[in-house]
Amino acid sequence: MISATPSVFDVAVSQSGSGIDPFVDRHAPDSTHTYYGAGKVALRDGLAGLVDSGENVLVPAYLSPAVVEPFHDLGLESRFYAVEETLAPDFADLESRIDDDTAAVMSVNYFGFPQPGLERIASLSDEYDCYHVDDNAHSPLSVCDGTLLGTHGDLGITTLRKLLPVPDGALLYCTDDEVKSQFSPSSLAGRSGRIAAGDCRFVAASVAERVLETSPSLHRSVEAVLSDGAEDSSSVDPSGRYEAAKVPMSRFSAAVADAADPDAIRAARRENFRAWQEIVDGRNDLTPLFKRLPAGISPYEFPVRTSESEAFLAELEDCGVVGAHTWPILRQNVREDETYETSIRLADELVALPVHQGIEPSAIETVGDRLRR
Repeated sequence: MISATPSVFDVAVSQSGSGIDPFVDRHAPDSTHTYYGAGKVALRDGLAGLVDSGENVLVPAYLSPAVVEPFHDLGLESRFYAVEETLAPDFADLESRIDDDTAAVMSVNYFGFPQPGLERIASLSDEYDCYHVDDNAHSPLSVCDGTLLGTHGDLGITTLRKLLPVPDGALLYCTDDEVKSQFSPSSLAGRSGRIAAGDCRFVAASVAERVLETSPSLHRSVEAVLSDGAEDSSSVDPSGRYEAAKVPMSRFSAAVADAADPDAIRAARRENFRAWQEIVDGRNDLTPLFKRLPAGISPYEFPVRTSESEAFLAELEDCGVVGAHTWPILRQNVREDETYETSIRLADELVALPVHQGIEPSAIETVGDRLRR
């Protein structure tokens, strides 16, 4: 069975590494970084000394609901810009939304790949004298043109729990000199010095997950009960999720981050990405979002488009894949606006397949054999 995330027991590529800090220092030597429990809270702290209430921030419409909560916390208006099929900004739409009160423009590196148009976003930010936020929540280990994703803007974030078997963890990057000088970390920055109840719950859940893996049908039944209603966008509480994330990075997460082997993890994810690529290339009803895997990229998932996403997910479940899902759940005001037609269509058609380091390529190959039958 292939699950959505790596288990704490999948230690083959994370028990004797050099850790996240040396990796970041090596690939982003001109940036400073600070640990947080969540990327959204890190972003809030990073912008706090730079913006004024009443200003606005531009973010892509193709985005999960809670991402804009840090802006609202700071009294900022979030304005959504349309995206192209390639996930590049619709630059005509983006530029039409910039005004004298625009504090920042956010780019998003979807699935660990650089958002197309990063350089143009940076140029627009300079032209309109606003900050460029490089949201790299999906992949802390992706490097593009020799530079770590998340550090291509004036400030940026990345999320460790999307990479490692941890309950939380994120990094705030400050690259611009003004951003560095104005940054004042809140009490939510840093790492917790003690093992908390959340750490224990996470480990216990991992144990339960490992037990459930022995019975895929039982796993799906339990998962259905626990997630009942969670996929409906009306049931998502972005504000509640954001407030719950206001804690420093847990001690457990810090220990795993310090023991991680970034190069081995990236290599494993790339190998699994290629395994899915071979399977998808043989299907006329599936279109991979990315045609190639550039050097330096650490994929978060393997995104594929299909007009029959529900049927494909059911097919995957029958083959033992319980970690695939559509992405993202859009904010309701985005879904109701035809300006964002492309984002809505992508959210309905895109299925994300797991590639994490806890998966053996042979398991993906076995799924491929079953799918072909």
